[in-house]
Amino acid sequence: QVQFVESGGGLVQPGGSLRLSCTASGSIIIYILGWYRQAPGKQRELVATITGGGSRMYADSVKGRFTISGDNAKNTVLLQMNTLRPEDTAVYYCYVRGAFGREFWGQGTQVTVSS
Repeated sequence: QVQFVESGGGLVQPGGSLRLSCTASGSIIIYILGWYRQAPGKQRELVATITGGGSRMYADSVKGRFTISGDNAKNTVLLQMNTLRPEDTAVYYCYVRGAFGREFWGQGTQVTVSS
C-alpha cells in the first residue's frame, strides 16, 4: 500500500496562485507522480504527471498556468497553480503509478477559486 501526505489546498481569488505538495511512502517503486482532480458532479480527470525521467504531461485546460515538478527519489511531487480560475475548483488528488501499472490516489485536498 501507499501512504500520502498532501498539503497546500485552500481558498483563493480568481487570478491567484496555490502550490500543492504531496509525499508518498510505502512498499512500491514509483514510476510516475501526478495530480488528478474532481469537481462536483464531474468525473475525476488528469491534471498533470511527471515521470522519473522528468517528462511532463498536462491537461489542455491547465497548460501554461500549472507547473508540475517532482523528485522520484523522494517520492515528492509539487503542483504550482497560477492564474487560477473558478473552473479549477475541485478536490485535487495526488497520484502515483508503480510497477505492473499499479495506481494509487491520495485522500485529496480541496482547492476553491472564488471571489
